[in-house]
Amino acid sequence: MTGRKAVRGKSSATAFRDVASALDGAAAAKRRTGQVVRSLKKEYPEVQCALVHSSPFELLVATILSAQCTDARVNIVTPPLFQKYPDAAAFAAAPLPAIEKAIQSTGFFRSKAKSIKAASAAIVDEHGGEVPDSVEALVHLAGVGRKTANVVLGVAFGKATGVVVDTHVGRLSRRLGLTSQTDPVKVEADLMAIVPRKEWIDFSHRLIAHGRRICIARKPKCDDCVMNGFCPRIGVSA
Repeated sequence: MTGRKAVRGKSSATAFRDVASALDGAAAAKRRTGQVVRSLKKEYPEVQCALVHSSPFELLVATILSAQCTDARVNIVTPPLFQKYPDAAAFAAAPLPAIEKAIQSTGFFRSKAKSIKAASAAIVDEHGGEVPDSVEALVHLAGVGRKTANVVLGVAFGKATGVVVDTHVGRLSRRLGLTSQTDPVKVEADLMAIVPRKEWIDFSHRLIAHGRRICIARKPKCDDCVMNGFCPRIGVSA
């Protein structure tokens, strides 16, 4: 009997310490998040989406094209693409092989062309030719997930519906100790819990800019980083 009580007591104490440790970790992550937000705002005060566009529809198409492709390449492809197909109706009516040929250099062009054509048809048939301005409607379009929906809503409509998590945002968030998750949806949930909502839109753009210029994947320029004083450099080799 005494042994069982001791085991139960030890188990409860361990559980308490685990909970306390988790709370301390969450508090530390939130404090570090404030430092990250302030540092990035100072370093990148005038941040904007890297994808060149002139309408919500152009941004939607460009974001679909950006999957597994650089923004620089997308920005080369889209000007002649949008000149030939200026709106959703034009894409919906275009032959699929023609769209494929126009976007071939972005990679995965067959699936991207199919998604763009199908999404365009749905926009014409179900939304009067205008890109819908809700997550629920956007994610029902072909080729559109939460990341693309958040990009379009944040940049084109100024709606902070979530945090855009691309490879840069995921990688830097883990290095900075803001999340330990690798799944983009879980990373987004962690960031939404600790980043102030008013910062959601620009926070992603700033992390992306920092990831491209300073906190690069293989050899980050830690000595040049504004967060060098508090970044835990998780996963960065010495």
